[in-house]
Amino acid sequence: MLFNSWIFLLLLTLTLLFYYLPYLRKSQIYILIASSLIFYSYNYLPLVLLLLASAGINIVTSYYVVYKNPKYRKLTAIIGVVSNLFVLGFFKYSGLFARTFLVESGDLSEFLVSIPLPIGISFFTFQGISLSIDVFKENYFKGEEVIPKSFKEHSLKTLFYISFFPQLVAGPIVKAHDFLPQIKTKYLNEIDFELCFKNLVLGYFLKMVVADNLKDFTFWIEYPYFQYYESIDLIMMLFGYSCQIFADFAGYSLIAIGLAGLFGYKLRDNFYFPYVASSFRDFWKRWHISLSSFLMEYLYFPLGGSKKGKFRTYLNLFIVMALGGLWHGAAWSYMVWGFAHGIFLAIERMFFNVLKINSKNFGNVFYSVFIFIMVTFAWLLFKLPEFSHVILYVEAIFENFSFSFDTHLFFHILLYSLPVVVYHAFYLFKTRYQFSFVTRLAYLFYGIMLFLIISSSGSAGEFIYFQF
Repeated sequence: MLFNSWIFLLLLTLTLLFYYLPYLRKSQIYILIASSLIFYSYNYLPLVLLLLASAGINIVTSYYVVYKNPKYRKLTAIIGVVSNLFVLGFFKYSGLFARTFLVESGDLSEFLVSIPLPIGISFFTFQGISLSIDVFKENYFKGEEVIPKSFKEHSLKTLFYISFFPQLVAGPIVKAHDFLPQIKTKYLNEIDFELCFKNLVLGYFLKMVVADNLKDFTFWIEYPYFQYYESIDLIMMLFGYSCQIFADFAGYSLIAIGLAGLFGYKLRDNFYFPYVASSFRDFWKRWHISLSSFLMEYLYFPLGGSKKGKFRTYLNLFIVMALGGLWHGAAWSYMVWGFAHGIFLAIERMFFNVLKINSKNFGNVFYSVFIFIMVTFAWLLFKLPEFSHVILYVEAIFENFSFSFDTHLFFHILLYSLPVVVYHAFYLFKTRYQFSFVTRLAYLFYGIMLFLIISSSGSAGEFIYFQF
């Protein structure tokens, strides 16, 4: 079920109506669980069985870690983590394993390739991993009983945590120690409706006006169409796709944050103006923040982080980025994408160490432009998962050199990318100058965005990160 569909608007309206009825206040979790299961099963009902099975695994393992024999706490937590990784691996990477290591015509290979990829599996399995690790480390607010002694109550809270529909299929990834303490009765007068409204309008604008319009022009990046375009067109389409993937995913995250806020739950920001990053390290503090912080907390630090010497630091960096890339999709190109970012980070780290530069204070505009260019070219591995197609695309940029270009394509990509440019430019100016008059006229900008959502939305399409 898409956020930008009428059926979702109906589901949201009914859920909010029942959720805040005074005599149903004690049933708020039940209402949200029911809505979440309807939301997830709308397009393909059997998928909800996998979601319930995943939740069941995490319910049992997390409860046993806290309340059963202390001698087996670590073993039970490991079982919880491994179970989540097995579910993710089986449904997401079986096809990749078969295509890489098995004979294509074999029965086993055909079976593994035919396994469907459930929407959102990368997100809700990571949340299950977070739960297993957090309860083992007791990583939650002191004084909070986030794992109830009642198995029934614990089951409800965990199912709710795993299935909460605003962020179920494309994040932001929610950590157990951030979300579980928030589960309590919510009241209508506690909701920050202005903040929710701003997040929703901006999110829908980025998705429906920017990303959905850009996708009709970046479509031609696909093989074999790109071979028939000139160099300027190819570069412009790649620029457009860079803006599209930001608008699409940041738009989803803002919508998810706004929707969660309507029900009284706070999700952390997932994007913070990533295309003005002052370094590659800074980029990963701004892009898909929930994933980068998850990998940092649950993988990089347990591997030793930067505390076990230079070699281990760089090795850990490559491992984390490569696995983070593979998390995005069942193709080796995604791992290469992650590994490429690992190389960027490693070279930058060495460069800054040699010159004794503090990356936090490094604000060279040319370096920021260079980062954007490198990040943009790396998105080719997302759009074209086949390595051979990526190579052909780069070759076409050099071989199809011409000063002529498709004016229709160029104009529309520039037009629909402009909001992303203005969005980042405004942030830069806001950090340096005071724009009190802009703050006073903020309602006007949101009104314009709302008008454009109604009048200038592109053809509806799935969010890009649904495939991950």
